[in-house]
Amino acid sequence: MDTHEVKHLFGLIGYPLGHSFSGRYFSEKFAREGFHHCRYELFPIPTIEALPDLLAQHAHLRGLNVTIPYKEQVLAFAQAGEPAVESLGAANTLVVDSSGQLWAYNTDVIGFERSLCAWLHELGVSESDFDQIQALILGTGGAAKAVSFVLRQLRISYRMVSRSATRGELIYEELTPALLQRVQLIVNTTPLGMAPHVTTIPSLPMEAIGCSHMIFDLVYNPEKTRLLAEAQQRGAHVKNGLEMLYLQAEQSWNIWRAHHRIEPLAQ
Repeated sequence: MDTHEVKHLFGLIGYPLGHSFSGRYFSEKFAREGFHHCRYELFPIPTIEALPDLLAQHAHLRGLNVTIPYKEQVLAFAQAGEPAVESLGAANTLVVDSSGQLWAYNTDVIGFERSLCAWLHELGVSESDFDQIQALILGTGGAAKAVSFVLRQLRISYRMVSRSATRGELIYEELTPALLQRVQLIVNTTPLGMAPHVTTIPSLPMEAIGCSHMIFDLVYNPEKTRLLAEAQQRGAHVKNGLEMLYLQAEQSWNIWRAHHRIEPLAQ
């Protein structure tokens, strides 16, 4: 039994949080790497307005991860900790400084970029060919903003798909087989297919999906969503969001640890 005093508390806010891997991931990481004075908890807050009370209740809270549906709403309570946050209008990582002020970061950007680039290279797509790729981003929330930021940086052309008509975006009813034949990369940033709603799937003309398509689903639970399973059956290359999740989690930890100068306990 671990009897070390907890001096540094971290956690995840969102609602609901039944899908999250973060609690187990960080608990195992802290035990494995000697950070026995650190703890990670899940905080399923029903509204973002509950955030100040959460901070007031936990004096040792040093940092938070942010998930659906608060990646955009949380910026009303925080200062931008990096230029990308101001550009995106979304954050998934918060630092709680010694005065209780919040600083916002977006580690989804680095997680998605590293995961996507490694995958494209595995598939034989070189960086010089990135500007030949046409992409669709399914969803327009905080995660979609991180994805669009990365695609712009990589010179990959994209269009965003929403359930309702928004200027400059497509709606699902406009995703015809002919349109999909002109697209190579599809990134799902919606929660469709996430446990426990594993039978849900974005409204795509799946009959148009084939071996020329690359489908990246940010959902990681289950590891193979209905979208990925059906796309793979049709010959598409598929990837889930688990690697991205590990990468962004490690980047969150690097930010927290550097800000608070946290070192492992001596053995």
